[in-house]
Amino acid sequence: MQLKFLSRRKFLIVVLAVLMIFAAPIFYYVYKNIVAIPKRAQAQEQASLKPLLRLKIPRINVYSDVEEVGLNPDGTMDVPINPDNVAWFKLGPHPGEKGSAVIAGHFGWKDGAAAAFDNLYKLSKGDKLYVEDGKGATISFAVRESRRYYPNADTSVVFISNDGKPHLNLITCFGSWNEASQSYSGRLVVFADME
Repeated sequence: MQLKFLSRRKFLIVVLAVLMIFAAPIFYYVYKNIVAIPKRAQAQEQASLKPLLRLKIPRINVYSDVEEVGLNPDGTMDVPINPDNVAWFKLGPHPGEKGSAVIAGHFGWKDGAAAAFDNLYKLSKGDKLYVEDGKGATISFAVRESRRYYPNADTSVVFISNDGKPHLNLITCFGSWNEASQSYSGRLVVFADME
């Protein structure tokens, strides 16, 4: 009696194993062609709806992709990963919207390599800046002024504007490098207004 029970149990295990072997390719096919493709298509559609930006500053030969950044744990604005890129502060207005859109870029990259905002200090009043989205639309800005900020300075004016107009503020480092803090001594901000 005991032998028959074990035989039935083994028989059921073998039947289940065979079913799983044949069912696995069917489940894989269904997932790949019915579930995964729509999810991938949906992700691609969402990516196409979200415009990719490029910043162009012909006067200083900047043609940079724009990354999106938020805040660091210490509350400061994050920076772009790639020294050739710049970074838009995504917690503020989008370039072209009312308020101050803020874009940061590196200066003085490691080992003397070029960085996007190495020559930002050369901009002067009236110089043109352009933000282009992934669909080819371009927004033009003109430089209003440049300001230098040192640690502990009030920089709220960089991120906040109350005049109801669109602005673009570009931030980079300047001054001397501090090895201990791994930072430059000050920040340069170029303020621009949409034309």
